[in-house]
Amino acid sequence: MIRQTLHVGWQLTAATGPVPADVAGRTVPARVPGSAHLDLLAAGLITDPYLDRAEEELVWAHRTDWRYATTFEAEAARPGERVDLAFDGLDTVATIELNGRVLGRTANMHRSYRFDVREALREGANDLVVTFRSALEHAEEIEQRLGRRDHVYPHPFNMVRKMACSFGWDWGPDLQTAGIWKPVRLERWTTARIHRLRPLVTVGADGTGRVELHADIEHADPAAPRELRLTATVAGREGDVTVPAGETSAVLTLDIPGVRLWWPAGYGDQPLYELGAGLRPGDGGPALDSVHRRVGFRTVTVDTTPDETGTPFTLTVNGTPVFAKGANWIPDDHFLTRVTRERVTRRVEQALGAHMNLLRVWGGGIYETEDFYDICDERGVLVWQDFPFACASYPEEEPLWSEVGAEARENVARLSSHASLALWNGANENMWGYRDWGWPEQLRGRTWGLRYYTELLPSIVAELDPTRFYAANSPYNPGIPLDEVHPNDENHGTRHEWRVWNERDYTTYRDHIPRFCSEFGFQGPPTWATLTDWVHDEPLTPTSPSFLLHQKAEDGNGKLDRGFAPHLPAPATFEDWHWTTQLNQARAVAFGVEHFRSWWPRTTGSVVWQLNDCWPVTSWAAVDGGERPKPLWYALKHAYAPRLLTLQPRGGATVLVAVNDTAEAWTGPVRAERQAFDGTVLGTATIELDVKPRSAVPYALAESLLTPADPAQEVLVLTCDDARAVHLFREDVELAYDPAPLTAKAVAVTGGYRIDVTAASFARDVAVLADRLAPDAEVDDMLVPIPAGETHSFTVRTAARLDPEQLTGPLVLRSANALHAPAVSS
Repeated sequence: MIRQTLHVGWQLTAATGPVPADVAGRTVPARVPGSAHLDLLAAGLITDPYLDRAEEELVWAHRTDWRYATTFEAEAARPGERVDLAFDGLDTVATIELNGRVLGRTANMHRSYRFDVREALREGANDLVVTFRSALEHAEEIEQRLGRRDHVYPHPFNMVRKMACSFGWDWGPDLQTAGIWKPVRLERWTTARIHRLRPLVTVGADGTGRVELHADIEHADPAAPRELRLTATVAGREGDVTVPAGETSAVLTLDIPGVRLWWPAGYGDQPLYELGAGLRPGDGGPALDSVHRRVGFRTVTVDTTPDETGTPFTLTVNGTPVFAKGANWIPDDHFLTRVTRERVTRRVEQALGAHMNLLRVWGGGIYETEDFYDICDERGVLVWQDFPFACASYPEEEPLWSEVGAEARENVARLSSHASLALWNGANENMWGYRDWGWPEQLRGRTWGLRYYTELLPSIVAELDPTRFYAANSPYNPGIPLDEVHPNDENHGTRHEWRVWNERDYTTYRDHIPRFCSEFGFQGPPTWATLTDWVHDEPLTPTSPSFLLHQKAEDGNGKLDRGFAPHLPAPATFEDWHWTTQLNQARAVAFGVEHFRSWWPRTTGSVVWQLNDCWPVTSWAAVDGGERPKPLWYALKHAYAPRLLTLQPRGGATVLVAVNDTAEAWTGPVRAERQAFDGTVLGTATIELDVKPRSAVPYALAESLLTPADPAQEVLVLTCDDARAVHLFREDVELAYDPAPLTAKAVAVTGGYRIDVTAASFARDVAVLADRLAPDAEVDDMLVPIPAGETHSFTVRTAARLDPEQLTGPLVLRSANALHAPAVSS
């Protein structure tokens, strides 16, 4: 196999559409892989799409067609040689021409395409042209032909196999990309090649690992096939199998005794084994093709055996039930080709830094790149993989049915080798949508996607990846017909909890005890540095024009304001509003996480919406579009800690729940003190913990600890070697906080600064917002409660030289208390 990448010399031209005069007729260098927006940006023809209101200026691109062209040198096909033009990904509706000959047309960014170019290829210079049609106009034509199907947001994204959030979402911009978004190359080969390789990995009861290697084989000349030999090596074991002439598939099994097991983070190590497969002529001779993968040996199942409560949804790895501490993952940049392996590594490390062990690749995005799954393999992050369907009714007619089948077969096979891949999920919220969003009335009997989720996709998973669990939707009830039990029923399978954000106070998370909560969340603005990098309104306010364009949720600011009103004082300045809404986001989500974790093993998963952002925006993310952790990230770091103390209601009383997500028993004393804010101890008790590994235990609390003499200025503090919890007896708006309880000193240390903060009175949610001073500044912890008389040291990492006194200023060193003080602004 000889591969020649075709990534240089490309030129981009706007072919047709409502193109501005300064773009029309211009030809600019194009980067491949890439997208038209990025090429125009590099050429200085458009403003950065993320800046201020530039998104509005680029609406013309929705209906523009683009022409990519290059010339490459190549040899004509030799006798007996097959030459293919291979595109790993085209976004999205494209016509491909080589030397004036149309090779084919595409309408699916979620799959690859391959064209036999032996007849079209010529000796010397070859002209390759890829013309992209407006995906929006294509989708509108399909909708006209098949009939409208309901969908969220204005554009009919459900009519084309393209990243749904490319058309805008309630956290994403409406910047409809187009371009050659994955590698393209010329491949020359003879006799046969490995078309697809699927290593199905299992572990026997005796600890023997098994790799069942499935190879799909393509013959250069199907009319004259030859006998072949498939070989494989893994962990020092070798094997081979003869492939009779004309056969297009082969299976080779290797058994490896005593393999080291792969575990998710927090449960063990992540050993990976190199797997090599080769194809040779049956009578010997040089290798025709080879493929390399890495595999990890583990078993992953989902227990949905009905119990006395309903239907659980328990991830079990190597026989050990796992509480899924996770977050939803969206594309990490709206312009996908800017997402590098290094960037994905940083994001996965942030997930691990918040003690997560699972990421759910959400169905409005893409099947992620190999980099993403490789990094999750290496670091022990389980992957829940949605098929790309979200929040819409999808036609089952052609041309979509065949496209869905083709993309699913390709990606199930592609991802089957990854140890991190835990389960496949048919769609996001579509069964729920059918039940609750008025779809039956609108559809009037037309198809809406049910056969994708209950027939096509599960049959492909069963055929190509039978080692993994398949869920029809999220939320969903395993094994229960859609018309019998609501798909979002808390007692069965998975649940999404969105009434909190949309309608109710976050304390109502406790009204439900889901078996597995696979979506819930609350909004907050990005960090100050990210916000002010991209939004330059003067003055900057929650209702200034550019700020509002970077708030995509319906009535988003209204929900933010109503969300904090029962809990926190009304802010007088934008700086205070920014801190208040970030703080309330962090508290709301942590409140839900702690509730869910406290109910283990009845509740077995908490998957927050969402880990990351694709641009600078007010959203539900814990890490903003500038890659900076928001206060929410620190709240998740605490709430997902391996050992957690949390106060929860049980049977009309408040109890202490100790959650132990480690392999060792958790024993030792917890000192409980009811304190006045000034530090006066008003009541004490000692609770002896004895919590088995991977379990949660409630402990009763003495009435004297829970009955304050003055609830407006008392706090219950529970402390042990591994964790701390604080409990207030009123909401912040009703508390008599000292508004300025802190004294602090910052000193330079290697790599940054240390800030020693001492509280004269109880200080809640102490934070250092260091990014206000330096773009790279990041603090080690945040949202720390500091009882009176205690000191906590924060470390800020930065390459910048800062004035230490600025690190203790009122807009950098913040707390909940300070929101009770007179307004401070920059």
